[in-house]
Order: sequence, then C-alpha cells, then structure tokens
Amino acid sequence: MEVGDKFPAFRLPDENGQTFDSAMLEGVMFVVYFYPRDNTPGCTKEALGFSEIYKKLMVRNIPIIGVSKDSPESHRKFADKHGLRFKLLSDQELELIKAAGAWGKKMMYGRETEGTVRSTYVIGKDGRVEAVWPKVRVEGHADEVYAKIKQLVG
Repeated sequence: MEVGDKFPAFRLPDENGQTFDSAMLEGVMFVVYFYPRDNTPGCTKEALGFSEIYKKLMVRNIPIIGVSKDSPESHRKFADKHGLRFKLLSDQELELIKAAGAWGKKMMYGRETEGTVRSTYVIGKDGRVEAVWPKVRVEGHADEVYAKIKQLVG
C-alpha cells in the first residue's frame, strides 16, 4: 500500500474476542501497525513505543491498532503483561495482513523466510493511507509516527 491508496476494510477479533469492524473508524484518523508476534523482544519494544504515544494520540482521537496473526487469547496476555491500552487485532487467516501488503519475504536470523513484515500506516479520515512505513525499524519508530501525525494534523 502507498500514500493515497484506500485502506482495506476489515472485520477481526480483538484481544477480548469481540469483533472489531473498520466501519467503527469511519471519519476517524487512525494508526494501524502490523507486527510478527506477541511477546517477542522486537514486537514488545514496538508495542511499548506505541504505548508511550497512546495518550498523546487519543487526545486527538487518533486510535492505535496493532495487528498480528496471534490469537485473541495471546493478544490478551500480551496486553495485560505490558499494560497496553490500544486494540490488538487477531488476523489468523492473514486477510488484512496480506491485503495491506504486510506479508512477504524477509530475513530472519540470516535466513529468508515468509511472514508478517513489520509495517505501519496512518489512515486518514477519508480511509486513505496518509503515511506508510513499509519496513519498520523498531528503535524510535513510534516517535517517528507521532511526528508525522503532528505534521499531518498540525
């Protein structure tokens, strides 16, 4: 996905097993980030980074949504363990992950593998991608996202 593309509609279970529908975000800017797996070092660091900017974004009514192929139960444990207050969606069938272009070949421990490519999107009120990070480096990433949102909304 690129800036200007319409972000795909989705309907996925959250960390509580409740269905979360993208229609609930109509007319709202939001951040969606894709990550490989709950409770791994990089994914935990990334989630904690987003947790640090959560309040600053919610003051502007800009929700954060994390998406991985982990189960809702895994997400619940991850959220509880780290005090995460934003939505974590379970995409076990890889529907949104693939539709958003967050699935593909990547290097892991020196070997090429296929899986979730760590990526982040800022979606505008019109449902279109306003910013994209296709291959995220965890260190400082949440701050980059926050800076970009400040630039977009003033």
